[in-house]
Amino acid sequence: MRLLYPSSPLRSRQPDEQYQAEFEAVQSEGFEVSLFSVEEFQSGVFKASPPLPAGATVLYRGWMLSKDEYSSLVAAIQRADSHPLSGAADYLACHYLPNWYPLLTEFTPETHVYPVDCDLAVELRALGWGKYFIKDYVKSLKTSGGSRIAKLDDVDLVVSEMRRFRGTIEGGFCVRRVEEFVPKSERRHFVFDGKPYAPTGEVPEIVYQCVSRIKSRFYSVDVIQRTDGALRIVEMGDGQVSDLVGWAPEQFAKALAQAFLKLN
Repeated sequence: MRLLYPSSPLRSRQPDEQYQAEFEAVQSEGFEVSLFSVEEFQSGVFKASPPLPAGATVLYRGWMLSKDEYSSLVAAIQRADSHPLSGAADYLACHYLPNWYPLLTEFTPETHVYPVDCDLAVELRALGWGKYFIKDYVKSLKTSGGSRIAKLDDVDLVVSEMRRFRGTIEGGFCVRRVEEFVPKSERRHFVFDGKPYAPTGEVPEIVYQCVSRIKSRFYSVDVIQRTDGALRIVEMGDGQVSDLVGWAPEQFAKALAQAFLKLN
């Protein structure tokens, strides 16, 4: 297996600073690595350094890519006679909330999905929840006032801020019922080839429920404790574009090696 990372915009032979520690950690575990310029890729040019070897399985670790961008990356890897660990459908299976939500409805807050061109205030009024959490298929609003609202008058502001800070609404709107969670109780787990890993402690049963239902080879599961004590899934993501929240790079690299290099 070869890992593919984004290069630094200023130093093409070095990984992006965000991935420097992980880049070094996976090499220490025995992985081969390549770099590519995201900026060049987004302008239509893909050049990996060192070149991707024919027959290699390629695992991307980098910034989130849109549906079309990821499809283009898959095509570029295949043109090098290499094989992406996750095809375009696998990427979207966990990257887009509407794809994984129907498989895990009892473990995660109730969610309704709406097209980009809908009148969102009208749709929320019909739900009548009182509080709403608004995001697109991929991300919530982390800046400004955030994605959680209690007044329908705030809907237009949230949507305009999403467009402003994210540049686009990806896929459509996902409106999630607000549940009350214990602060700082959220933990990220990674699933590699059907085996879940936790940064510390035991893997909770709710993550094994994901493993039994989600068949993608590499994804993340974020679990949080509700104030009544129940564990809930608040997010899933394709593992290739999931940050190491709560993980040391060395922990992540060892788990990756155990899964894909079959180390003990």
